[in-house]
Amino acid sequence: MKVRVVSIIMLGLVALCSSFTASAADVLNNIMQRKVVRIAVPQDYPPYGFVGSDMQLQGVDIETAKLIANKMGVKLELIPVTGPNRVPYLQTGKADMTISSLGKTPERAKVIDYSIAYAPFFDAVFGKSNVQASNGGELAGKTVSVTRGSMQDEELTALAPKAVVHRFEDNNSTIASYLSGQTQLVAIGTTVAAALKQKHPGLDLQQKIILSNSPCYVGLPKGSPDLVAKVNAILREAKADGTIDKISEKWLGAPAGNLPES
Repeated sequence: MKVRVVSIIMLGLVALCSSFTASAADVLNNIMQRKVVRIAVPQDYPPYGFVGSDMQLQGVDIETAKLIANKMGVKLELIPVTGPNRVPYLQTGKADMTISSLGKTPERAKVIDYSIAYAPFFDAVFGKSNVQASNGGELAGKTVSVTRGSMQDEELTALAPKAVVHRFEDNNSTIASYLSGQTQLVAIGTTVAAALKQKHPGLDLQQKIILSNSPCYVGLPKGSPDLVAKVNAILREAKADGTIDKISEKWLGAPAGNLPES
């Protein structure tokens, strides 16, 4: 009797896994049949994704999402997400892809697929000019704000295990904590720091430590090779005709350069 029960359970698990695989493989077909692509994007991370004065989402990630939807010949549905939930939205089928300044890590690669890179991104620790922090050791005991689950969170944790890290659920809260003096330092992207300086003239925000050069990739459901191939083809064409460089120049102030293919 126990053998039969175990067999039934195992068959059920196999069927469930098969259904997940089939569902992931069918993402591209579903998009084309629906004639709508649902893309998760940031709304609080300038210049990659933020709400403009016209109350519309804009930035590098939003323009890249528009490019992909246009080349696929489907309508675009933007789905605002935060750092912690952009991957779960893919895993649970709430989004067909995520374009949210997403870096590539071995841990994420276990649960999602990636496109080729579409934009550059540097991570760094910033703080006031009078705060001494030129290496991981000098971060010991110092307070640093960072967005939970972000690349900066992972990099900071590895570099400075003795830092006093204040983790926040979204980028606005991370930045606000530094601006209000709750923390001495903040771990963000260099382009985000540039946008902050532009928004707050005279802000004392000096680059202290480069954490990494982490280009941005489109995140895609695990086991969706057709969709990965489609997105990669669109991005390669956009790189070749200069569209990727134009988007980068508009929002980041420089061409995208030689972005990695893996």
